[in-house]
Amino acid sequence: MESSPGWSTTGLNITNCTGPPASSLQAVHFTNRMVVVVVLGLFTLLTALINGAVIIAICTTKKLHLPANYLICSLAVTDFLVALLVMPISILYITMEMWSLGQVMCKVWLSVDMTCCTCSILHLCVIALDRYWAITKAIEYARKRSPHRTAIMVGIVWVISVFISMPPLFWTERPSSGSLQHCIIEHDHLGYTICSTLGAFYIPMIIILILYYRIYNAAKTLYQKRGSSRHLSSRSMGSQNSADHFRVPHTFCVSDLSDSDPTLHTDKLNTTVHIPSFQTDMDRQDDRNQICMSRERKAARILGLILGAFIICWLPFFLKELLVGLQVLQPSQLVSDFLTWLGYINSLINPVLYTSFNDDFKLAFKKLLKRKENT
Repeated sequence: MESSPGWSTTGLNITNCTGPPASSLQAVHFTNRMVVVVVLGLFTLLTALINGAVIIAICTTKKLHLPANYLICSLAVTDFLVALLVMPISILYITMEMWSLGQVMCKVWLSVDMTCCTCSILHLCVIALDRYWAITKAIEYARKRSPHRTAIMVGIVWVISVFISMPPLFWTERPSSGSLQHCIIEHDHLGYTICSTLGAFYIPMIIILILYYRIYNAAKTLYQKRGSSRHLSSRSMGSQNSADHFRVPHTFCVSDLSDSDPTLHTDKLNTTVHIPSFQTDMDRQDDRNQICMSRERKAARILGLILGAFIICWLPFFLKELLVGLQVLQPSQLVSDFLTWLGYINSLINPVLYTSFNDDFKLAFKKLLKRKENT
């Protein structure tokens, strides 16, 4: 993953008498640079605060101690590391417009940058896979879903991220002059560029798109089954109005399947319900259908936001990386920096999308705010 070597400046012809004074140009350049630094610093601070809040909420709220939420917590830790270790140094690099921290620090920063960003992307893939299994293999996966299994999944993600990110660090050439002016990953190994972009983004993106497409289709199928079971239950009630108890299938909502813990437990598959009257049950069923339809539309919007944010933030960067490796494109430094930070911003968006639509997380955040006000 290419780092942010700063907003490059071209040589200005200050000998032209018709142009503005050199001092004015320098003042404008300095002002613009400071505005950029302030904006990027705000993004960094928000990224650290929001991801930190997610980590604290999950760790301190017993109701959130679920395997699916452990994946979200691990994602938040990864994005927090991006905000803590990667983004501040990038801002310093942009401010100085040159690398001044030495060769060793350059390698360390590049390795942390590539590893954490790749790991963040792969976490999104694992979360989608976890939700897919929770829907399509609800009963079987509910038995297997455990903190130990989650830890193994997270470990695999980190190992893959390290293997994708480490190779270029071993062929980085030392500057002949002894001083390092720029800290970047060279695109002189086409095979690695193709393999790394495929492993870090393109393959995970395809997997995520397929999984969320199947998740929504599975949820729609359950919705159709729910509608069919409603008609069967109505016919059964019409012929057995004298019955006091009977069994009806559990009613599903798409949003039930896209929450942080959408596992369907075996004891919810069939429920014994006391029915006071036929009309009362129909009214309740109609209300439930209306609620489910509303929540299904909300779930579709959530899935759209998750996919849209991920693709908008990272696709331009990795498309640029691939085209540069193929020597088809040579973007300006300004464009490269912009695309790099667009990818970083995904670390700010992730915790918002994966927690703000969940009621348990909302309550946990409110408790954290109240606790902070009291202290």
